This record gives sequence, C-alpha cells and structure tokens, in this order.
Amino acid sequence: MSRTVFCRKLQQELPGLVAPPYPGPKGQDIFMNVSQQAWTDWQSHQTMLINEKQLSMADAEHRKYLQEQMDKFLAGGDFDRAEGFVPAK
Repeated sequence: MSRTVFCRKLQQELPGLVAPPYPGPKGQDIFMNVSQQAWTDWQSHQTMLINEKQLSMADAEHRKYLQEQMDKFLAGGDFDRAEGFVPAK
C-alpha cells in the first residue's frame, strides 16, 4: 500500500513520493506535504521553464530562480509560466 499525504498544491489526499527529492529540511518538507502527482507536474513545468527561458543549471542565479518558482508552484502560489505556452484543453 502506498503512502499518502495531504498535498498542499492539489489540496487533497494523494499518493506521496517514495523518497525525499532533496536532502535536508526542504526535501523532508516536500516529502511530507507534496504528492507524487504535484511533483511530476512540477518537473514538467520546470523543464518548460528551463527550455523556454534558456536557463543553465551551472548558473547560481538560474538555480535560485528555479528554486523560487518551485516553492511558489508547490505552495499553489502565483508562479511564472513559459511565454507563449498554451496548455492543451
């Protein structure tokens, strides 16, 4: 039986992650409060941001930007979207 969490992003009880995605307190917080579905949604959104904004993970400012966007996305806040992207209906 899979572990469930009350997902702060999707506001419902859903299957949780198998392991924390980051070391330390931030990873533990995500593990305890974010569902697998929300994390998968973030990874897809992160990929769009990296590609559209041509971010480099070697650049500390770009990593900081993505971290801020991840925090906003997973908290259900107002986060950046890729310019010109129109989600499928």
